[in-house]
Amino acid sequence: MLGLYIHVPFCAQKCYYCDFNSYKINSNQKRDYLLNIEREMKFYKEEFKDKYFDTVFFGGGTPSILTVDELKKLVNNVYENFNINESAEITIECNPGTINKEKLRVMKNLGINRLSIGLQATQNYHLKAIGRIHTYEEFEKNYYDAIDVGFDNINIDLMYALPNQKPQEWKDTLNKIIKLNPSHISAYSLILEEGTKLYDMYENKEFELLDEDTDINMYKYTIQTLKKHGYNQYEISNYSKENMECKHNIIYWKCDQYLGLGPGASGFIDGKRYSNIEDICEYNDCILKNVKPESEEIILTNNDKIEEFIFMGLRMNQGINLDVFKERFNINFFDIYQEVIDKLIKRDLIKLTGKNISLTQKGREISNSVFIDFLN
Repeated sequence: MLGLYIHVPFCAQKCYYCDFNSYKINSNQKRDYLLNIEREMKFYKEEFKDKYFDTVFFGGGTPSILTVDELKKLVNNVYENFNINESAEITIECNPGTINKEKLRVMKNLGINRLSIGLQATQNYHLKAIGRIHTYEEFEKNYYDAIDVGFDNINIDLMYALPNQKPQEWKDTLNKIIKLNPSHISAYSLILEEGTKLYDMYENKEFELLDEDTDINMYKYTIQTLKKHGYNQYEISNYSKENMECKHNIIYWKCDQYLGLGPGASGFIDGKRYSNIEDICEYNDCILKNVKPESEEIILTNNDKIEEFIFMGLRMNQGINLDVFKERFNINFFDIYQEVIDKLIKRDLIKLTGKNISLTQKGREISNSVFIDFLN
């Protein structure tokens, strides 16, 4: 599998919890970005002329903030510079309030076949408290418009353990979204990132975080409730109807190759992991000098690849396939990790099922500590 990620770094407003590389929209920066992302595509056109992309993901930021004409230009440039499989999954991230029926229809006509809509909560006071610019009602209208236009593969992003959120409010949010019957739901526990407005608010004691037990109980409720309604948990925070998993994200979790374009984007090609310059002005300047805008390049050692394969693979419910591991690295998994495996199985944090090693439910709840055991 080969993926293509296009980073669109503009937002109407930065959400209070967000530490992604994004900027409040600026018409001049947006114009320059659209010219330079096309130039960056051309840097890779020859290298990828004989390869076909299985997924394309327009992320951000808020890609749906682009106008209809800008979207057409961006998507058409992708098709002009790269080979995209006819059956490719093509996703665009959208925020409520930045899309309408006309824009959705254009997206569909451009070949985009999957939407990922950021909602987070159904209570408007919670949305306002975390810096979202939309109401639940706006989201719901956008969602039904997308259905009317013909989108049948829609993810809805949700977030729990929000500031001052009561467990019942999370249950209400989850059950309200289940009734809409989307094909995919991503449900994340809030993580406070240094440098964000929400982090500063917490430091100023404007709210208290929920305790760990409440957070875990919300997670358990999410898994149980979604399973009851036909959503398969296939990754720590992702749930889908049958055969509606996000193929692009699975590329990341399986450590397959992907090309990342745009300011702050990262990629993984031929054993090399790289990151682009984040600052949009520096990114533009670099491309105008006809130089790839990379800020960091790491050639992974075999040990690096093994560690990434483990902690990315364990994110998925199916876990790590031992035959695939041996085929990829030419070594038996147990020869390296027998002691760790015995310890984690004894603590009921991982399980061995046939040729797969995966996290138990208890392991998923404290997945980071399991990953550290393998890294050590």
